[in-house]
Amino acid sequence: MIFIVLIGVVSLFSDMTYEGARSISGQYLEILGASAAMVGFIGGLGELLGYAIRFFSGRLADKTNKYWSLTILGYLVNLLSVPLIALFPNWQWVILPMMLERIGKGIRVPPRDAMISFATKSVGRGWGFGIHEFLDQLGAVSGPIFVAIILFILGENNFRYAFFLLIIPASCAIGVLFFSRFLYPVPSKLEVQLVELDSKGLPKLFWIYCFCVLGFAVGFLDFVLIAFHLEKTKLIAQPMIPILYAFAMGVDGVSALVFGKLFDKNGFIALLFAIIISIFANPLIFLTGSIYLIIVGMTCWGIGLGALESIIRAAVANIVPTNKRGSAFGIFNTLLGIFWFVGSFACGILYGISPIYLVVFSVSAQIFSVGCFLYFRNSLRV
Repeated sequence: MIFIVLIGVVSLFSDMTYEGARSISGQYLEILGASAAMVGFIGGLGELLGYAIRFFSGRLADKTNKYWSLTILGYLVNLLSVPLIALFPNWQWVILPMMLERIGKGIRVPPRDAMISFATKSVGRGWGFGIHEFLDQLGAVSGPIFVAIILFILGENNFRYAFFLLIIPASCAIGVLFFSRFLYPVPSKLEVQLVELDSKGLPKLFWIYCFCVLGFAVGFLDFVLIAFHLEKTKLIAQPMIPILYAFAMGVDGVSALVFGKLFDKNGFIALLFAIIISIFANPLIFLTGSIYLIIVGMTCWGIGLGALESIIRAAVANIVPTNKRGSAFGIFNTLLGIFWFVGSFACGILYGISPIYLVVFSVSAQIFSVGCFLYFRNSLRV
């Protein structure tokens, strides 16, 4: 449990850094002159690169057992890219550090998740990943609030100062990370009763599970496009957009704990329930024009993200043997990133035509995911 909490604190400060940046990235790109299609492309491409590299980092972690080395490298690239955004005054160059931030996250996620999975068997997969996600989302709440305070103090449009000052939580994350490495140099020893493993590939159930989740990924929007919409429509005051994002991150953290417990008790039915709730997010955010309904929509969005970041990972740990988890997390996240990219880019283009088309596309994709879970419910024991 101590290891889970320590890695959770690392995630708290790292999320404070890059989620603080992401909470204003959409507005910043809109102010710099990027189009809706380009914002969707940038958001989707960042996720694609970040998720695609997980395939290689996960396999490398399993082959070399260098879980810590890859995790530390990824965090350094991920966190130190954020303040670099402040150096570039046009959107064409801003893309570079934004992509590096996603790549860094991609490098460290599979080995980090594999290490967490070693420590969650004794406390419950869903609960263990839920605790990590809760601490993670405390940072995701704090980061946007930190950025909003900077904008309130310095005035609107002072985004470059906000990006630069995020080096403070980045430094804290790196410090706790190295302390955790000192205390737990071999995290695989935390897994009790290691199972004897065969040399075959990943189980069939893993591929069925991937197929069921991918529709959810296609229809689940990155906040960059949501922030772009809120900035463009002026439905919410500029400094309040990161506050709204912080609120959604808080929902994410709490829902991760709740659904983590439900997953340990009821299995995949908990994930199915979270996906159904998230279906309502985009219609409420993009079609209503009411601040109150947008808040409800962001609540649904936060619940969906909580599922995406916690019990979806816990399920992979339950399905896959210990010595293949780095590879499994890498493959799963690569597929997730590809489909997230396709969905984000498509939604950016559709938004340029009409938000209605975006909503129809995203909702259809998520309903498809629900249908897949229901169809395969016997295999998944939903």
